[in-house]
Amino acid sequence: MEVSEEITVKIVQINSVFGKGSTGKICLGIAELLEKDGCENCVLYSNGGIDNPLGIRYTDNKFVKLYAIKSRICGNYGFNSARETKALISKIDELSPELVHLHNIHSHNCHFEMLLSYLKERHIKTVWTFHDCWCFTGYCTYFDAVHCDKWEKTCYDCPQKKTFSLFFDKSIKLHNKKKTAFDGLNLTIVTPSKWLASMVGKSFLKDFPVRVIYNGIDLNVFKPMENTSNFIQKNNGEKIVLGVADVWGYRKGLDVFVKLSERLPENYKIVLVGTDKNIDKQLPKNIISIHRTSNQRELAELYTAADVFVNPTREEVLGLTNIEANACGTPVITFRSGGSPECIDETCGSVVECDDIDELEKEIIRICERNPYSKEDCLKHAKNFDQNERFMEYVELYKNLL
Repeated sequence: MEVSEEITVKIVQINSVFGKGSTGKICLGIAELLEKDGCENCVLYSNGGIDNPLGIRYTDNKFVKLYAIKSRICGNYGFNSARETKALISKIDELSPELVHLHNIHSHNCHFEMLLSYLKERHIKTVWTFHDCWCFTGYCTYFDAVHCDKWEKTCYDCPQKKTFSLFFDKSIKLHNKKKTAFDGLNLTIVTPSKWLASMVGKSFLKDFPVRVIYNGIDLNVFKPMENTSNFIQKNNGEKIVLGVADVWGYRKGLDVFVKLSERLPENYKIVLVGTDKNIDKQLPKNIISIHRTSNQRELAELYTAADVFVNPTREEVLGLTNIEANACGTPVITFRSGGSPECIDETCGSVVECDDIDELEKEIIRICERNPYSKEDCLKHAKNFDQNERFMEYVELYKNLL
């Protein structure tokens, strides 16, 4: 896609990964679009990436692992990695960008306070895409599943402390330090959903400008495919109920699928993608388990083969799996949680209240038996999330800020 006006500014993106995972691919897509338009830019990353001249790794992964251990012991998640942050700042100085675009910097790859102080001192315009809720909480990236709203005022007695700290609960201290660190920053916040934008509006960041830019998918990859895999073999009358996640657990609704396996008719097959040996031990024999795959074509085949995609997530900023399923012509059912309902509309799926297993079961059977959502409508809706158009929104945002 062509950029309407020439951009000549220097832009640096910062993320934990580059070209891999959802955030790494977003960084790469934006960088490639900028390069195509003649804009000098790069992505600084720490934890892993692909071989591409647009990416520059600023630290060694062994130091990231070291600081991850220190963070767990000391309880100061996000306020370690001084050595890595000095290397990062040095590289930013060398590049002299007019705008810095932050993504995930809480993978033990950056000292939050040091970086923001530097950006303020140098008066560098900053865009920050919040891919979760970490920037305005003491510790956590999500809080819906534990029904916590302390972050709206001041975090304390963190219900998820054990996830981030072995010994100390420093949630109130870190929450206050984050609030202070943002003061005076020339910042525009981007959220991938209206839901997350509304959460920012309840936080200490409510006075900063917020722009919603949905994440997108590659519609050349996720499209209806012939099922050539051996994972799903449908017999006459069988219905395929598909679930996909990177990491299965309570947050992604693993227990919900176990309950559904006890309730759905015998001709309904539940297939879960993204599992591992530990998850297999928790599953009944009538759930088909497919371990993690990086083969996107294979994943598109599985989406296409399903009669319905079910996403009983309890915490979600957006829910790209919903969009991927629609792009393969498959209708979606999701819990009303986070931004997940924003991925679909009345033409391509349905939303049920979080943890309402009875209603979820009814919706699965209704969609599988009556087929109320056409393949064509699902495909039409998925076009709203073309990643090229979403990347272009970032380019336009840069132009408006510079």
